[in-house]
Amino acid sequence: RSSWLLLAPLLTPPVPVITAPPCSLCPEGAHRFQWIRNLVPEFGISSSHVKVLSSPAEFYELLKVQIKAAKQRVVMASLYLGTGLLEQELVYCLEETLEKSLQAKGSPDLRVSILLDYTRGSRGRKNSRTMLIPLLQRFPEQVRVSLFHTPNLRGLLRLLIPERFNETIGLQHIKVYLFDDNVILSGANLSDLYFTNRQDRYVLLQDSPEIADFFTELVDAIGDVSLQLQQDDTVQMMEGMVHPYQGDKVAYCEIANRRVMEVINSARTRQELLHAKTFHSSQPGSSLLPQQGSQASGSLKPEPDTWIYPLIQMKPFGIQIDEMVTETLLTEAERDARIYLTTGYFNLTQAYMDLILGTRAEYRILLASPEVNGFFGAKGVAGAIPAAYVYIEHQFYSEVCCLQQQERVQLQEYSRAGWTFHAKGLWLYLAGSDLPCLTLIGSPNFGYRSVHRDLEAQVAIVTENKALQQQLHQEQEQLYLCSGVVSTSTFEQPNRYVKLWVKLVTPLIKNFF
Repeated sequence: RSSWLLLAPLLTPPVPVITAPPCSLCPEGAHRFQWIRNLVPEFGISSSHVKVLSSPAEFYELLKVQIKAAKQRVVMASLYLGTGLLEQELVYCLEETLEKSLQAKGSPDLRVSILLDYTRGSRGRKNSRTMLIPLLQRFPEQVRVSLFHTPNLRGLLRLLIPERFNETIGLQHIKVYLFDDNVILSGANLSDLYFTNRQDRYVLLQDSPEIADFFTELVDAIGDVSLQLQQDDTVQMMEGMVHPYQGDKVAYCEIANRRVMEVINSARTRQELLHAKTFHSSQPGSSLLPQQGSQASGSLKPEPDTWIYPLIQMKPFGIQIDEMVTETLLTEAERDARIYLTTGYFNLTQAYMDLILGTRAEYRILLASPEVNGFFGAKGVAGAIPAAYVYIEHQFYSEVCCLQQQERVQLQEYSRAGWTFHAKGLWLYLAGSDLPCLTLIGSPNFGYRSVHRDLEAQVAIVTENKALQQQLHQEQEQLYLCSGVVSTSTFEQPNRYVKLWVKLVTPLIKNFF
């Protein structure tokens, strides 16, 4: 009975939609993407600071190493923290590092800020909250745990909708793991599956203080409009802050919009000033000016060959930057360009589908086969979700065939025994190039939820460096290597049978998963 409650919410936009400034791609190489800096800060870095990871085990080991080495800050944003032994080991690493900081001379410098989703993090008796309370109790001055609660889950709906199903209304879905000036962007959560046999994507940006500052400020901004976990497992809002589900919804969303946009706009202004300063100092005659800071000591930073653009999507707050940039990339991709797009949950928005079917670039879309879908084998209604994804996939494939686009738009299914698939993002290969010059990596799945319901963040990484392009190409190849091409015969297999009730219900509930 509870599954029908999925149809209950009324999610009208609380604040005016931001419109995109007109932008088009310039003709020259990687620099054609500089229009993105009209919307978000542009961080120029050396490609040597970027490392692409390939496995869950590598991701987990890196998390532990980075936590243990942190001196000033640990900032972690995730959907939830799991409750198993591997997650407990992460908590022990945090405890050990905080203890060392406490024993250091003077006041402890280390600050730990954790942002999770309220509904997912509160699921069950043993949950993310109970895992983190010991840290709050032992290090109250150094640890902050914020639990984001969507403003769209309120009133009678909040009272009636059961646990787990309440997570369909909206979530904190950003995944950022930050240690001093090192930042890991991923789609992976802090849970044992993501450390062992759930394939995702991960990129480490090393020694990148400006990027680390940006994501610290972003997590702080969301944390400020979130419920604060207390030592006794209660929650409360910061003093003077509008409550997400008890207070006025429009007022709350406007405050949240203002806080997040302040972070984006102030970072953008800072980076523009830095860019202008760097440009002027590189002009003839600038060597006559006294050099300061790192330049004076001879440690002049190399010219950037890679640019990082943070793309934020928070439709409940009227922030649609990621959606605008993604749509523009899909719109402007030229004939013979290739886009490799991957998602663990194939449920594209109508706008994304129309662009893929109506533009000129070649598409290779990687998605989960039913057996590697995260909901495969789940109990109750959730167990039918893989079948719903098969139905959505079949509908899209039929449309591709109807338009005779099978050569240009190809679907491929990831399949790997004993594993599940959660990777998302895209790689863009310009016409005539064997290597990608742009990738999107982070939390969005390109579906309705990512665009309309959840809080999402990813980065566009644009690079001119061949070695980094090769890293990104190898990452793409490694994922696609475990896949098979979808054809008409794919949907004739017995495991692709979709029950009638699933076909009838899917159009009604597809916006919730």
